Amino acid sequence: MKLITFCTVITVWLLGMASIQAQDSEILSKIEVLEATKDRIIEEEKDALKASVEGINQRLELEQISQAEANELKQKIAEKHALNIENRLAIIDNKIELLKRNDDATILNDDGDRFVIEIGSGEDNDNSFIFIGKQNRARQFDRRTTSDFVLAFGLNNVIVDGKLGDDVYKVGGSRFAELGWAWKTRVFKESNWLRVKYGFSFQFNGLKPKDNQYFVDTGSQTELQTFDLDLDKSKFRLDNLVIPVHFEFGPSKKIEKDTYFRYSTHNKIKVGLGGYAGLKLGSRQKLRFDDMGQEVDRKEKGDFNTNNFIYGVSAYVGWGDVGLYAKYDLNTIFKDNPIEQRNISLGLRFDLE
Repeated sequence: MKLITFCTVITVWLLGMASIQAQDSEILSKIEVLEATKDRIIEEEKDALKASVEGINQRLELEQISQAEANELKQKIAEKHALNIENRLAIIDNKIELLKRNDDATILNDDGDRFVIEIGSGEDNDNSFIFIGKQNRARQFDRRTTSDFVLAFGLNNVIVDGKLGDDVYKVGGSRFAELGWAWKTRVFKESNWLRVKYGFSFQFNGLKPKDNQYFVDTGSQTELQTFDLDLDKSKFRLDNLVIPVHFEFGPSKKIEKDTYFRYSTHNKIKVGLGGYAGLKLGSRQKLRFDDMGQEVDRKEKGDFNTNNFIYGVSAYVGWGDVGLYAKYDLNTIFKDNPIEQRNISLGLRFDLE
């Protein structure tokens, strides 16, 4: 029994020593990381100072400021980064002292220069849609290109012989949606009244025929026929991948800071005129009907003699991030049909910067 007790004590003592050694090792490791962080802080502040000075020099070359104003700005920037270095190094030194004094390896290594993820790419900030990097990175002096997420949805129909096909397709039931990503580039160096907006979008155009009709591919063409049973649902959809290009114009506000400037269209009216071109990704039809008391969902995927190349014109008028959006396919939906039908859409558009 005494032998067992003695062995137990020895075992506990050895485990305790191992734990203490592991904790000491972890503390030493964290101190080494903090010491290395001090060198990184100095380099980062020097790089940020260099970028700020380059921004001031650009403003001087553009004759936006005088030589005296440039010198004054450089002096302020140099003092700012010198204080940044002093304060951030003091934080690191304090954490090292805390680790040494308290033997606490759980103190976080956070010197205020964290790695972050930022969402958005507005014209008046310096963020990317998804940015992973240093929180305290220097701003770019001028950003002529920004980007945003595009979402649109609304009503869909066709134009036949210059008239809306509302006698064939349900106006409220036929809808469209669009999801995409767009870049916007300022055309002129010293003005933001004209921008080029370009990117890629997925378009989903749906049509719901009236009068119990559905689409039938006869081989030579695609035509509407009456279904044998009562249809609860008849929906035809075209999925496209297009590249839209718009010339966007409208007022904007210039935001000027010491080391950068931006143009912002927040709460400003904007107008976009342009078009799109791309490829059909697929065409499909969904039918729902009751067959002898059994509800049946029938899905059909096929070519349906639809055009593979998509092109058209589009326009939007908006305020801030929301606008009224219209698009019209110049290509016909079906290749060889005697009656030409072209898709037209009207709805809301959201440019989420």
